[in-house]
Amino acid sequence: MIPMEDPDMTITRRHLLTFAMIAPAATIIARSAMAATHQVYAEDGIAVDGSDVVAYFKEDRPVAGDPGITFDYMGVTWRFSSVDNRDTFAADPLAYAPQYGGYCAYAVSQGYTAPTVPEAWTVVDGKLYLNFSTSVRRRWLRDVAGHIAAADANWPSVLG
Repeated sequence: MIPMEDPDMTITRRHLLTFAMIAPAATIIARSAMAATHQVYAEDGIAVDGSDVVAYFKEDRPVAGDPGITFDYMGVTWRFSSVDNRDTFAADPLAYAPQYGGYCAYAVSQGYTAPTVPEAWTVVDGKLYLNFSTSVRRRWLRDVAGHIAAADANWPSVLG
């Protein structure tokens, strides 16, 4: 026994053994909780690298959002290049938000998540898909339908 100042608070070998058995499991649980990926790809709470997701549809290109024109959705801040684009998104976020929370669509099709860059994008059947890089986008384009089917099957379980 290890004596403590309070006589009712003594640590026995049984306590130490129990703690030794529980500690690894607690560590694994804590790591799993910390490793869980947020449902939307965001850096510093800003979705999609601050790009205006509505612009992909209206202007057919990535456009940087204005930090003063924002909308909070799914726990992150989305930026827009105009008030009109913000209002369009706010009226129907599901129509404009990228698939798989803005994570790399190719990565999700392969069973994991990865960040994205604004320049690596595709709109397919009215839905926005983002990729890790333009070279990964070229891989994605080789079998878009197959990658979408695989990503749909993996989402959202890839979040951990």
